[in-house]
Amino acid sequence: MRGGSSESNEGVGAGSPTHGLFLMGQAREAAAAAYVPYSRFPVGAALQTASGDVFTGANVENASYGLTVCAERTAVFAAALAGHREIVAIAVAAPRALRASPCGACRQVLNEFAPVEGEMTVLLESEDGYQTTTLSALLPMAFGPRDLA
Repeated sequence: MRGGSSESNEGVGAGSPTHGLFLMGQAREAAAAAYVPYSRFPVGAALQTASGDVFTGANVENASYGLTVCAERTAVFAAALAGHREIVAIAVAAPRALRASPCGACRQVLNEFAPVEGEMTVLLESEDGYQTTTLSALLPMAFGPRDLA
């Protein structure tokens, strides 16, 4: 699966270990497709929408470094382009740095699509497969769309 593509993972619960392994596997595959000629630091992400669709993304670097886009955001943008507005889980894989977590910009973008009810699960690649946390743990006291209502 490449960024912009989706796959339904219905029948596998979003919180189940099997599902976490599936998402992490998709994130690892996406990392292999990263365009990172400058940092040589590939990152992949795989997210699941509220409807169960899975979208992947990888970081894409640019010679003008500020124009680089992170893996998490490429996955979110693909999901948004396909009409999805709620993300329930995201897995992040960085083969060169276990437990790499989304940068601040990615955390804010993820918050834009966080579930209205409940938490967004964040899976970080680890020695044992993955470590689980939540977006609210990574971005406490977040400002988002509900603050503008």
